[in-house]
Amino acid sequence: MPSAPPPPDWVLARRRALGDRIREERRNRKLSQERLAELAGMDRQAINRIEQGHQAALIDNLFRIARALDIPLADLVR
Repeated sequence: MPSAPPPPDWVLARRRALGDRIREERRNRKLSQERLAELAGMDRQAINRIEQGHQAALIDNLFRIARALDIPLADLVR
């Protein structure tokens, strides 16, 4: 099965911007990646990959992260 082409640059830039917003909100709440992962029901490595923009976040994980940070999802993806 052929592999999918890499995402365009604008998608990668948006992914990094989303990760930056998650990191900023996490730090504002003085949470470690481990604690955010616990609150979101995820593992720390997944949080790290999303914050770094290395992994496309599933919408379900974004729902979990937004809830754990107690902010509307729209504020993360603006």
